[in-house]
Amino acid sequence: MKFKILLALIFVNLLQAQKFYFPKTAVNDSVILEKQIPGLAQQVIPLLQSAKYKPENTVDLMDNLFRLQLVAHDYKNSLASLFENRKLFADHNMGDYRYIGFELYALAKMEQEENNTSFSNALQKVFNQKYESLPEKLIPRLELALNGDVNASRKLLKNFLDKQKDKDSIDYKTALALCKNYLNYKTYSSIKPQVMQLLASKDKERFIIETKDLKINGNTLSVTIVRRKEYTSPLPVILTNNIYAGPIDGFFGKRAATYNYVGVVVNTRGKRNSNDVNNPFEHESQDIYEVIDWVSKQPWCNGKVGMIGGSYLGFSQWAAVKKLHPALKTIVPQVAVGIGIDYPAQNNIFMSYMLQWIQYVTNNKFTDEADFANAVKWDSIYTKWYKSGKAFRSLDTISGKPSKIFQRWLDHPGYDGYWQKMVPYKEDFSKINIPILTTTGYYDDDQIGALYYFKQHHLYNKNANHYLVIGPYNHGGAQSFGFTYVNGNPIDPVARISIDDLAFSWFDYILKGGKKPEILKDRINFQVMNTNTWKHVADLDKMHNSSLKFYLQDKKNTSSVFNKPETKNFTTQIVDLNRDQKDTYYKVSKKDSIKMTNSVAFESEVLDKDIIMSGNLSGVFNVSINKRDFDTDTSLYQIQPDGKSSLLSTHIVRASYSKNNEKRQLLEPNKMEQIPINNSYFMSKKIEKGSKLLLLVGVNKSPNWQINYGSGKDVSDETVKDSGKPMEIKWYNDSYVEIPVYKD
Repeated sequence: MKFKILLALIFVNLLQAQKFYFPKTAVNDSVILEKQIPGLAQQVIPLLQSAKYKPENTVDLMDNLFRLQLVAHDYKNSLASLFENRKLFADHNMGDYRYIGFELYALAKMEQEENNTSFSNALQKVFNQKYESLPEKLIPRLELALNGDVNASRKLLKNFLDKQKDKDSIDYKTALALCKNYLNYKTYSSIKPQVMQLLASKDKERFIIETKDLKINGNTLSVTIVRRKEYTSPLPVILTNNIYAGPIDGFFGKRAATYNYVGVVVNTRGKRNSNDVNNPFEHESQDIYEVIDWVSKQPWCNGKVGMIGGSYLGFSQWAAVKKLHPALKTIVPQVAVGIGIDYPAQNNIFMSYMLQWIQYVTNNKFTDEADFANAVKWDSIYTKWYKSGKAFRSLDTISGKPSKIFQRWLDHPGYDGYWQKMVPYKEDFSKINIPILTTTGYYDDDQIGALYYFKQHHLYNKNANHYLVIGPYNHGGAQSFGFTYVNGNPIDPVARISIDDLAFSWFDYILKGGKKPEILKDRINFQVMNTNTWKHVADLDKMHNSSLKFYLQDKKNTSSVFNKPETKNFTTQIVDLNRDQKDTYYKVSKKDSIKMTNSVAFESEVLDKDIIMSGNLSGVFNVSINKRDFDTDTSLYQIQPDGKSSLLSTHIVRASYSKNNEKRQLLEPNKMEQIPINNSYFMSKKIEKGSKLLLLVGVNKSPNWQINYGSGKDVSDETVKDSGKPMEIKWYNDSYVEIPVYKD
């Protein structure tokens, strides 16, 4: 009895310290692990739901909960939590493919127990039932959803178990991660071989899938063609140019076929079966022309071709229209990379991520998912470079894998002929007379690129038949569907649309003479966040009809930061580029603060009425600096009446390229200079009465970007030795950020 009481006291003490008993023998003995981990999951569940550990976002809560319940063998409740997660993730059943591997595993376990059958038989039964019950338009997503990486999950599980060597207790955070990694490995090692065979069999019943290797411009390109079996007459083709060779090729092809088109996916040089050199972005324009020429002459094509895809695939469509093939009737570029505009440099500042991405698409013939997802590895590489003070050019060497592509990109810091030849440039846009539908989002990493093409097309072609749909979507959402939550916040119900349905309705309209998509009431179609409405205008300038100029002045010295200061003054900022400065934070409320290291903060008065911000930040910084160059970093936040903060827009630019992104113009030290604000992130949102606006302006200095030490040399070649004295900037109070405002 005393022994039981002692054990209970030990358990209570461990729980109070957020630790759980977990025998060290489980680390190396899979039988013991199998017995112990369900009990561990049962102990973690109450803490997950406690005030201290409960995630703010209910989607994340249900995500973790269904996994723990599944590990604890509580299959029925696990499925209920998983279904709730899906409902919270996306409306209109758009996310019903989400976590389908875990669903099949739970259903098979329940079937196995209820009918005393083998797991294999149970899995086959529940798979067939699930497949038949799914909406047809979700079928193309199954291969990606079920293609869990068993080897990667095995390694991750081993890593977490290794951390528990010689320990008999485990903390909450590690226990949660261990349970989740155990579940990943257990689920996909149990179901993957069988379900992938079952899916392949189902696909064979529904589709004709062919792969070919084409000789294009003396190079080999791999092509995947997908057709529905019941369609024997020629159809329009929906073409996707894809550098991310792998299972996603099948998704793109099957998606097009499901919408009653022929789906064709071509991989870029060096991918899949191609032994050619893989130089991302460089050959799309010439290669895609020849691919379209081949496609248009095939017996299953009726001579009409449309293109679709996001990110790199969006860029590819702009490359394709640089030399327009007569058979290409329309393109739907989604979240399109603005090559040389927002990637690999944003406003002429190169990003560290470019090296990670280069290796992702060039390490092998497909994509190196494990390396790309290794955040610990890449963070350590960026940090090592940052702390070393070495030139940005050394980043690839520090990673252990020198890259000719990385070095070649760095040789072109301005928007020069190297970038210009990849996509339409200036007058090239005037020759693009096919209809185009662009989609992007307020939280899209490539929004600046997507809008660049849209603006340039309308600038050089006054009759451009080019529509834009933009809303509260991130990089993934604006090329698939509107998630219920973005950045942890719910989006308005009217924004929760299927971008897939929109795109293929557009194809029906252009390629089959169908009805124009209802949402396209004008050239610009944008969702105003927090109003649950869409608005429609003829051009970007009509998205707003007023503006607020936020001047760089302390609200203590003025009745309003929106009034031009009567007396000229400045705020001095010192940034020591030789060493890290201690992180500083702007306290928004008791619960919220914003990191503002290397920035100066300007806060507005409380807004006495609602305003609708709609468009891009513009304006000008009047500065003097003791260097020949620097990179500005600007962020605009809303401080909500409840004390929470939300990011409205950001802007970075290399000062020496701010007036002309093609030609560098160095600053004259200690002389007043003007830095225009262009190509900021776009937003349309109602900002409630009682809110405040917080403007942070400062110097871009981070492991995630090049560091501009201000010497005037090529920034890629600068080292910490070039920094000299600390950077001293005078931000003059007649500088302003202009906020576009829509008034009814």
